Amino acid sequence: MVTTVRSLGLNGIAGYEVTAECFLSGGLPAFDIVGLPDAAVREARERVRAAVKNCGAKFPVSRITVNLAPAGTKKAGTVYDLPIFVGLLAADGNLPTPPKDAAFIGELSLTGALRGVSGVLPMALAAREAGIRTLYVPADNAAEATLAEGLTVYGVPDVGALVAHLKNEAPLSPAPVWVPEPEETGLPDLQDVMGQEHVKRALEIAAAGGHNLLLIGSPGAGKSMLAKRLPSILPELSRPEALETSGIWSVAGLTDPRHPLLTQRPFRSPHHTTSAAALAGGGP
Repeated sequence: MVTTVRSLGLNGIAGYEVTAECFLSGGLPAFDIVGLPDAAVREARERVRAAVKNCGAKFPVSRITVNLAPAGTKKAGTVYDLPIFVGLLAADGNLPTPPKDAAFIGELSLTGALRGVSGVLPMALAAREAGIRTLYVPADNAAEATLAEGLTVYGVPDVGALVAHLKNEAPLSPAPVWVPEPEETGLPDLQDVMGQEHVKRALEIAAAGGHNLLLIGSPGAGKSMLAKRLPSILPELSRPEALETSGIWSVAGLTDPRHPLLTQRPFRSPHHTTSAAALAGGGP
């Protein structure tokens, strides 16, 4: 029997839909994951095996094949632990087949608890675009996932609670949409700068017109001090800008679970000797 479970993945800073196809067949017991998985995805076999046993279910003794489609796209990270777990139990008859408009993402611990993952906001936005209506995520990522709006988000603490919910034994409560609270800006203010009238005027013009700005001067002249104060005179982030910025921070693992949405324009200060590749973002 083949069971299909919808999930999400990351391609750069954008999310895309991934389908976990679980197939149980006869033959010698084995557990294979295909679809260009990296080492973290392949190691899901052991995490899923332990989580199944620790939630009180029986691990199927058969040949297990899991295909992560699209099979031609490399899969990375631990977000596929939960959909593989759900697909495995559903294929073995221990769980009802998940609804077609539901998706699952999350990392499993050996005890069955769910750990938070990075990049939930871009994946939630991609889920909404793909027609997914219900999203199951680790409890630590529930507030972040609700920012996508239009989704019913369930924060899952552990696989035991998820199994009870899918069997309609103990339904979980949907996570409320996270709303930012009013807060002090806390940004360095331009009015604290004494003198430097020409530079302050240049900062105001750059902020008003959306221009680039280059500051050149001897060490200690105040270039970094003035640049750090530029966000304090920029307009507030619009909703699309906040979502895009927060999505980048989510992928980088910099998001605070208690405050998943950036409401202030971030200031980044790379070292002046950094290379062009490092400035743009080297590596994956």
